[in-house]
Amino acid sequence: MQENAKIFVISGPSGAGKNAVLDGLCAKSENIAQTVSATTRAPRCDEIDGKDYYFVSEADFLDKVARNEFVEYVMYGKNYYGTLKSEVERLTGLNKTVIVIIEVRGAQNFKTIFPESKTIFIVPPSVEELRRRIKGRGQNTEEEIDLRLNIALEEMKQRDKYDYCVVNDELDDCIEAVFDIIK
Repeated sequence: MQENAKIFVISGPSGAGKNAVLDGLCAKSENIAQTVSATTRAPRCDEIDGKDYYFVSEADFLDKVARNEFVEYVMYGKNYYGTLKSEVERLTGLNKTVIVIIEVRGAQNFKTIFPESKTIFIVPPSVEELRRRIKGRGQNTEEEIDLRLNIALEEMKQRDKYDYCVVNDELDDCIEAVFDIIK
């Protein structure tokens, strides 16, 4: 890993706009790179192995867990997702500014393994706006929306553990604020 590697962990509740912020950051600089996560879920029709995810069998994933190859990992539903140490090291070796988007639970593990990393928590301007964003996706029932909001409220209690907290009220302003942190 490069001595002056820049690693940033971005977390926040579902609907906070983490991926939109990442897209905006990547558009501002070719030196910004996102890690590719490993997963045991099957690829969707438009996903490419090594670009969208590293698609692996459950046995291979658990073997990597046993060999301590993950910075962090979690099971969602019936599938595992995780960030490989080798992926972070590959990108820092290319002298990239590395962005990792992970859930709140994995962020502290990440900081333990890569203490030089900085953590950024993205929050919506209000719970009402968060509900609107999640509902606007059109992918969830009211019960699922309520569940996501309850999880989001619990996650937002962790924001004081992050190095930075940025409110995503206006997307362009949020991207600028995060870009300023990265610079």
